[in-house]
Amino acid sequence: MTGELTALPDIEPSRLEVIDNPSPRPTPSSSSLVFGKVFTDHMLTIPWTEANGWDAPKIVPYGPLSLEPSCTVLHYAQTLFEGMKAYRNDAGKVTLFRPDMNMKRMVTSAKRIALPTFNGDALLELIKILIRKDKHWIPKDPGHSLYVRPTLIGTQRAIGVGPPNEALLFVICSPVGPYYPQGFKPVALYGTTEYIRAAPGGTGGYKLGANYAPGVVPQKEAAEKGYVQNLWLHGPEHYLTEVGTMNMFIAFKTADGQTELVTPPLDGMILPGVTRDSVLRLARDKIAGLPKDLIVNERPVTMNEVKEASLDGRLVELFGAGTAAVISPVDRIGYLGEDILIPTGPDGMGPISRVIWKELIGRQTGSIPSDWSVTVAES
Repeated sequence: MTGELTALPDIEPSRLEVIDNPSPRPTPSSSSLVFGKVFTDHMLTIPWTEANGWDAPKIVPYGPLSLEPSCTVLHYAQTLFEGMKAYRNDAGKVTLFRPDMNMKRMVTSAKRIALPTFNGDALLELIKILIRKDKHWIPKDPGHSLYVRPTLIGTQRAIGVGPPNEALLFVICSPVGPYYPQGFKPVALYGTTEYIRAAPGGTGGYKLGANYAPGVVPQKEAAEKGYVQNLWLHGPEHYLTEVGTMNMFIAFKTADGQTELVTPPLDGMILPGVTRDSVLRLARDKIAGLPKDLIVNERPVTMNEVKEASLDGRLVELFGAGTAAVISPVDRIGYLGEDILIPTGPDGMGPISRVIWKELIGRQTGSIPSDWSVTVAES
C-alpha cells in the first residue's frame, strides 16, 4: 500500500516443475529421420500474464496445447520463434552453438510485436535442462543433432489487435539428420520480381511467424519453374536480400584481383542470422584456408552486379547461410527469363564456403575448440 511499483516476476529456473512422460517412446533410427517430423518426449512451457508476469516453468510430456479459438496468435499472428541445434560428440558431451545470440534475437522479436520480454539467460538455463532430460534423443551418427525450437505466442482470449494480456513460451526439440545426407548439392534460385520478402520499416529483420507463410506461394511457383528456392529481391534496382529462409553471401574478384565477400547489410529487411554473424566473424579473422587478401563487406548488391560479374568471370561463388543447412551453395539464378551461372567446385562448394563450412561444423560439433560452443552436459 506504499504506492511503490513492484516488478513482475521474470522467468525463474528455480521455480521449475518437472513432470516425467509416463510413456517414453523409443528413439527413432537415424536413417528414418525427416527434418521437423519427430519430437522428443518432453517440452518446456512458461505462461505469462499481464497481471502476474511469468509463471513457474514446467517441463511436461510433449503433447497438444490447449488454446481457445479467440487466442490472438490464431487471428493476428502474434508469434515468434528461434532455431538452435544441440550436438553430442563421441564422448557424449552435449553442446549448443552460440545460444546467447538466439536469446537476444528472441527478445528483440518479442519487443517488435508487443509480446512480453524476459531474461534470456534464465530461458537458456531451462532449455539446457530440457535438453539434458532428452539428450538420449540426440543421434550419435555424424552430422546429426537435436533441433531446438523456442516459440512465444500471444494467447489473449479475446479478438482485438493490441498487446496481449496473456502469452505462452514453449520449447520443443526434434532429432534431425544432416541437411545434405548425400553430400552437398548446389541449389538453383529463382530471382523473383513478382513478390518481396520484406520492406523498409517492416518486420523482415525479426524472426516472426508472419514472415514465413507469405513465402509459401512464391516458393511453390519457383519450384514449378524448376528452381529450389526464391532469391528475394527488393526495389526497382533488384537488390539481393535473402535466399529462401537464409542469409546470403556473394564472393567477387575485384578489378585488382582481390577476393571480396559480400553480404547485404542489416538494414531492417535482413534477419540478423547467427550463422550469418559467424560467417562474417570467421571471414574477417581470415581463418586458415581463406585468401590472404580477402575483403569482407556488408553492402548492397544488385542483380546487375551479379550478372555482370558472372559474364566477366569475376563471380567466385554465392551461398546461403542458416541454422538448418549451415551453408547452402548456389549454382544458378533464374532472372528475367535467363539463367545466371554461379561457379561451384567438384564437391558442390566454392573456395570460400568450403573453408568456412568446415570451420563452422568443427566449432559446432566441438572437434574445433571454441567459446562459441556452450556445454549443456558433459556425458
